[in-house]
Amino acid sequence: MTETYSDRYEVVVIGGGAAGLSAALILGRARRHTLVVDAGEPRNAPAAHMQGYLSRDGMSPAEFLTIGREEIARYGVELVQDTAVDVTKAEDFTIELASGRTVHARRLVVTTGLKDELPDVPGVAERFGRDVLHCPYCHGWEVRDQAFGVLATSPMGVHQALIVSQWSKDVTLFLHKVTEDDLSDDDLRRLAAAGVHVVPGEVAGLVVGDDRLTGVRLADGSTYDRQTLFVAPRAIPQTGLLEKLGAEMNETPFGTYPVVDPTGLTTVPGVWAAGNAMGFGEQVVNAASGGYRAAATINGELLMTDLDDTP
Repeated sequence: MTETYSDRYEVVVIGGGAAGLSAALILGRARRHTLVVDAGEPRNAPAAHMQGYLSRDGMSPAEFLTIGREEIARYGVELVQDTAVDVTKAEDFTIELASGRTVHARRLVVTTGLKDELPDVPGVAERFGRDVLHCPYCHGWEVRDQAFGVLATSPMGVHQALIVSQWSKDVTLFLHKVTEDDLSDDDLRRLAAAGVHVVPGEVAGLVVGDDRLTGVRLADGSTYDRQTLFVAPRAIPQTGLLEKLGAEMNETPFGTYPVVDPTGLTTVPGVWAAGNAMGFGEQVVNAASGGYRAAATINGELLMTDLDDTP
């Protein structure tokens, strides 16, 4: 790609998903010299469509990103397909890219997201994003009233089973690695009230026919007819760059994320986080909003800094 600018930018955005592109759009429109470094590994790539984004409901993630890249280009924002492998801070930020290129920025927006580590059950990874799903708000409407299974990898599987019962009254919770003793009295009462069938025993694999999920097979050989299986991937936040910069981190049940203020500013001056780099529950629409908020804050902060430095 031909370079439009030098390697010195006002803002570098690391991550080219919804949060990063949204931040870049606002920065470009504010006439800020901006670079987006996109590793090209969006979390929602396995999904055929995304839901719940007003005016974009049902759009494919790939189309959404293509449109976003076209929009930021209109405002002179540069985008490179590359990976940031290191970052240091002196007066400004120095970002080392996997290609060997080094870029510098006055401010940094980290939108590197997270990766989903799927349960180690044969067939789950192959069908993830099709009929193996994780978020009913993202996909529940499309599979409504089907025969659901929920694979419990922790007692939190109870919560997932209760939530998905909003979209189907035929829900089976496979305890898998969870024992019946792990369930509280409240868990059992709520599961019964929701009509969720509870099946103990480890899941050995999925049953697939004609490229469709048809059932769940237990280690004892028994099978249960199911059309959709909900799982809870282990979230692995991609926050290595923030940690290198010394950002304060916060342990949560869904991974370790940076401590941020309402604008996404981390505890490192000049560094913002947005999207799944700052929290597990940031859906596409939330990520875009977070990128917008961070960018607007950065523009105002740079403006005031420059005015205060003017003799």
